[in-house]
Amino acid sequence: MKRRHFIKNATLSGAGLALASSLVGCAEQSSEEKNNAAVIASDTATAKLPMVIATWHVINATAKAMEVLQAGGNALDAVEQGCRVEEANEKGQSVGKGGLPDRDGNVTLDACIMDKHGNCGSVVYLQDITHAVSVARKVMEDTPHVMLAGEGAKQFALSKGFKPEDLLTEASKKAWEKWKIEAQYKPIINIENHDTIGILAIDKNGDISGACTTSGLAYKLGGRVGDSPIIGSGLFVDNEIGACVATGLGEEVVKTVGSFLVVELMRQGKSPQEACEEAISRIVNKPNSQFKDFQVGYIAVNKKGETGSYAVHEWFSMTKFQDGVNAQIQSDYFNKA
Repeated sequence: MKRRHFIKNATLSGAGLALASSLVGCAEQSSEEKNNAAVIASDTATAKLPMVIATWHVINATAKAMEVLQAGGNALDAVEQGCRVEEANEKGQSVGKGGLPDRDGNVTLDACIMDKHGNCGSVVYLQDITHAVSVARKVMEDTPHVMLAGEGAKQFALSKGFKPEDLLTEASKKAWEKWKIEAQYKPIINIENHDTIGILAIDKNGDISGACTTSGLAYKLGGRVGDSPIIGSGLFVDNEIGACVATGLGEEVVKTVGSFLVVELMRQGKSPQEACEEAISRIVNKPNSQFKDFQVGYIAVNKKGETGSYAVHEWFSMTKFQDGVNAQIQSDYFNKA
């Protein structure tokens, strides 16, 4: 599924609103979509466990995570295995192998993972290793550090038995070569599009873990890192309260430490839906906010299994696997003008 139209072009034209092939036909919000939004907002009963939620329409990833949970695995194993599905999906062009490269033609990956104890691991600007999320877990479990970057992250991965491979597929190479002809070579947002896969899980014991993985902003300046591998921005887990993961323009998420903010708002008593909405409002209500030119979306879950999702613009969605149902849910959004 193509998800790279998440960041809209500067004009936010009708054509620019298309996110993915499965959403192109949704020119206006249907009654079913409204019902989906209502389900998110009214999800107040203690949920049946285990459960998994993820950004976007990634039913194969959530299915894998649920398979791990139903086999008795824990939430940490589940989110890692779910992310690995998308990292190996060459057609996705958003994470892992086949991800769109930076302006120099290099595919560079960012990922992080966080467990029920608050332990976390992260890799940034990782090259030639498909499963960045698993390297991040090794950083968490096998080193005294939280984050490794660039060549150091790669050498660490190799030392742990990860196999190097060329991540630039022919399809992504052709897209990059086309971009070099047509796009402006300067860091202006909304010229390129990208996306992130974030997964949150609660296992049968009620413990929460989360993971996030991405190839980052397509055709970014070499060395650019967004919010995805930054604990507190792209992902945050507090096993007493809940968890959140972000997607969209990472620079804007970093500026508000978005995922940590959502969890703290839940700590203060807000529902996951209310917390996601408040976090988006912090972005769009900043002085001189250019929110019409970018997208940010959050998904969140609290300790009771209540969920929420919210975005700046339309077409963001969450996949939720619970009680035998693995379904995509359209998110509510701020900019309805």
